[in-house]
Amino acid sequence: MKNTSRTTVRRLAGAGAAVLLLGGGALATAPSAAAKNYSLSFDKVALAAPGVTVDVTYSCDEGSQQWIVANADELPKPGHNEVSAAGILKTDKLVCDYNTHTARMQLTTGGVGAFAKGSKVKVSLHYFDPNDGFSGFRTERTVTL
Repeated sequence: MKNTSRTTVRRLAGAGAAVLLLGGGALATAPSAAAKNYSLSFDKVALAAPGVTVDVTYSCDEGSQQWIVANADELPKPGHNEVSAAGILKTDKLVCDYNTHTARMQLTTGGVGAFAKGSKVKVSLHYFDPNDGFSGFRTERTVTL
């Protein structure tokens, strides 16, 4: 009886180890187990009067519903009204497949003011989830147009 009991314990231990190894391998290769690949960076910011264009490099997970939002704010000058612009790349304009992609964003002033050559502008980028209002992975940069 003792011998049968030891054999049973060994078999159960071996089966448990095999399940753990196979399960771990399946998890490691599953797409949802891939590292969350959200990245966002500037390539170029340029004057496109009255607004600006921003070339971005991004990466997002498959099935993502995130948008990319960009804002440009002219740094204040004495006696001059500040100009602001904004732009959005919605989900249907993004390729979310864990790989890196580029896109050009046109930021518009909404008809209020215009950027000019030589303007100092702070540009920010971030991901935005329209379903819950969460905003994340923010990056910003100051440039001269």
